[in-house]
Amino acid sequence: MSQTFDVIVIGAGPGGYIAAIRAAQLGLQVACIDAWTNAAGGAAPGGTCTNVGCIPSKALLQSSEYFEHAQHHFAEHGIGVGTVKIDVPRMIARKDAVVKQNNDGILYLFKKNKVTFFHGHGSFVKAVEGGYEIAVTGAQPATLIGRHIIVATGSTARALPGVAFDEERILSNDGALRLQAVPKKLAIIGAGVIGLEMGSVWRRLGAEVTLLEGLPTFLAAADEQIAKEAKKAFDKQGLTIELGVKVGEVKTSRKGVAIAYTNAKGEAVTLEADRLIVSIGRVPNTAGLNADAVGLQRDERGAIVVDDECRTNLPGVWAVGDVVRGPMLAHKAEEEGVAVAERIAGQHPHVNFNTIPWVIYTSPEIAWVGQTEQQLKAAGRAYKAGTFPFLANGRARALGDTTGMVKILADAQTDEVLGVHIIGPMASELIAEAVLAMEFRASAEDIARTCHAHPSLSEATKEAALAVDKRTLNF
Repeated sequence: MSQTFDVIVIGAGPGGYIAAIRAAQLGLQVACIDAWTNAAGGAAPGGTCTNVGCIPSKALLQSSEYFEHAQHHFAEHGIGVGTVKIDVPRMIARKDAVVKQNNDGILYLFKKNKVTFFHGHGSFVKAVEGGYEIAVTGAQPATLIGRHIIVATGSTARALPGVAFDEERILSNDGALRLQAVPKKLAIIGAGVIGLEMGSVWRRLGAEVTLLEGLPTFLAAADEQIAKEAKKAFDKQGLTIELGVKVGEVKTSRKGVAIAYTNAKGEAVTLEADRLIVSIGRVPNTAGLNADAVGLQRDERGAIVVDDECRTNLPGVWAVGDVVRGPMLAHKAEEEGVAVAERIAGQHPHVNFNTIPWVIYTSPEIAWVGQTEQQLKAAGRAYKAGTFPFLANGRARALGDTTGMVKILADAQTDEVLGVHIIGPMASELIAEAVLAMEFRASAEDIARTCHAHPSLSEATKEAALAVDKRTLNF
């Protein structure tokens, strides 16, 4: 016997669980289906982000940063700790506990908001009168009927052609987060967000890390000035980053992994490593969705085709997050999930893709929103730029972390903020002010005239805004 709902959400990652909760808040009868399972066989909602992405990686980044501080920086604060050791299994266990707290938190939120949760795999069966039949298989089998369906099935790691993930020698983000010992030599293909974050974790813990990047420029999506500053910092830390490489054959053995590649000079090189992390992007996850049964349209990448409001080609079927176009970011998925729930309820929300922030949680952190200087030049738009270094910020000096800067780009005529780029301490938190300013179409002068607490890192943002008009006060 089937159960009927106003909204059925397939997937409980950031886009899915947020969409389900918001729809329930709006008075709709909601079900959410998710197949993630923890080590004990229980439900583990939260998707890639919570289970093998954003949350566990930040837990390991924090642990490894503490370890590095204890080894190299506590002494300058007058703190003596003697011999410092790392217990990797215990660190991984803490990471797992953090993940479970988030899993349990989502289950609690479902209960609080009266969302009916099904632990299993959701797929289309057929269109029926007034909606769609959805099958739930696995841990909690059921047949559901939904008037509206929101597909939020996320993405999966892209493997190298002909080189499958075994999560022992060839690792995706999943395997990279489950290592039980520090590899002596770690190779990473892809120097993007995941590669840099995972490389930072294991480099801090003692691994010799080499990142191989196919693009000739480092962090091509970031502002060029910020990317150059980041490259200098990572080089100083001991990360080896090779750009413009072409990866060839990858061989595994009992000893490790051998990666053959051609470097930027055209020379043939073989890199020997104990483990290889492949972080060359992600692909939309529609496996097992049975999309063809209802004629759900997908593009050449496998992403579900949607319009600007996340509507698919089928009436009453929506899709959000990594499984559709746009940046594969958890917070982008959340914004889309909320917007779709509100559209189903008859409201008229808006998601501004121009003010979605990007963050890389390395040390120094890197964050940006809006356009880069190279994008503005390519578009022929007249602009002004202002920068302020953390070296001149009192709070950064007190923290002992003065690497980096804040950079603000503003329209040359109107002074409207067009982009903000930060590299330095707490950039992930500082970028929120820039996002808010851009949402309200603030000018650099608006930020410059706003009182910022002293001493604080956020004063660097104020000073960068002053620098747009060439009138910094502390540099």
